[in-house]
Amino acid sequence: MGFADLSIADIAAEYRLAVSDVMQICTRLDITYRDEGTNLALEDAKAVMLEILGRAQDPAEGDCARARPC
Repeated sequence: MGFADLSIADIAAEYRLAVSDVMQICTRLDITYRDEGTNLALEDAKAVMLEILGRAQDPAEGDCARARPC
């Protein structure tokens, strides 16, 4: 499995989320990480981003709807 050049902090910044929110998603998806600087495997990064985008499209998620990339 290849690695994306995206860390947890990079994903948080891209989607304007708190780093802790992205870490919670990683934990929920059973993605292993050490800290916010951890570069994610390509499939893991895709899974996290899909989760964020799915939450952004669901109006029932409230504040998560702001998690759209600019």
